[in-house]
Amino acid sequence: MQIWERLRDPATGRKLAGRVQELAAQVSDRLGRRLIFMEVCGTHTMAISRSGIRSLLKDYLELRSGPGCPVCVTDQADIDRMIALARLEGVVVGTFGDMVRVPGSFSSLERERALGAEVKIFYSPAEAVAWAEANPSRQMVFLGVGFETTAPGVALSIKEAARKGLRNFSVYVSHKLIPPALKALLVDPEIKLDGFLLPGHVSTIIGRRAYLFLEDYGMPAVVAGFEPNEILDAVRELLEMLLEGKAEVRNAYSHVVREEGNLRAQKLLAEVFTVCDASWRGFGCIPQSGLRLREELAAFDAARRFELPPVEVRVPPGCACGEILKGKLTPKDCPLFARACHPTHPVGPCMVSSEGACAAYYRYEREV
Repeated sequence: MQIWERLRDPATGRKLAGRVQELAAQVSDRLGRRLIFMEVCGTHTMAISRSGIRSLLKDYLELRSGPGCPVCVTDQADIDRMIALARLEGVVVGTFGDMVRVPGSFSSLERERALGAEVKIFYSPAEAVAWAEANPSRQMVFLGVGFETTAPGVALSIKEAARKGLRNFSVYVSHKLIPPALKALLVDPEIKLDGFLLPGHVSTIIGRRAYLFLEDYGMPAVVAGFEPNEILDAVRELLEMLLEGKAEVRNAYSHVVREEGNLRAQKLLAEVFTVCDASWRGFGCIPQSGLRLREELAAFDAARRFELPPVEVRVPPGCACGEILKGKLTPKDCPLFARACHPTHPVGPCMVSSEGACAAYYRYEREV
């Protein structure tokens, strides 16, 4: 049986599900409470909701979403600055699709486009570079949003623009790093977790070793793939560690994730960016959790190239996205969920993004 057939094999899935339920019951009985694991990746959240794994384990184990949606964790002030860029004369904003509908304090890129701003959706930063080269009289500003997964592509686009001598291409950098966010969760006394399901995509870049600090906090963690069988297998490993009293960082996605990660991608990031403090939605400023362009590439920094007006940040009353991203609440705990906030009228980013927890719950776990 080929690996992909094994990962999707129903018989294997049923066997795994039964074993995970058995282990979860044992650990829950030993601790005298339900367990709480956090899936850090937004794609995991969507896969868990779609497959029914969350409801399958709910009697013994709660799977909570964390800060794994890059659009969702983007700070409101950054969203407002991106919208301000779209209002500038002669500027064309390029972005991945999810960003367009994210509400800012008083507008969105979608609304600005309806009012006449040029906002273009690209599937790759390379497309934005090509557009800038073909339209030298227009300023292309690409929105650099995402974790370690998308940052290498943005870094490569900046190097390509520099090589071509493009003076009309820049990036608004809002990239985030996952490990510092995990540390922020672990030191928050209000957050009680029993284990982490670590993100598969990010881990292909940074590798398993980047998470070894979790062992110092006594927190078991497993890098997981995205098929239901892979997620169940990772949950099984977490449960077995708890039964054995171990707190290790393991890799259940070894056919994709290496110990050291993608060294070429890491080298590319180091050539283009330096690490800096960054503001996250719901968290505030997390030290050394973001990226900014190196000084020698400052000419490609949209935040420096354009003079932006001060932003007046307003978080929608009642929106619980910040608490959901920290795992303190679930989407169903938000008073706006499936009422004032729904996919056709999103109040917060967690309902907009394809990786947002609220979007996943609305589509697959909403009670009607």
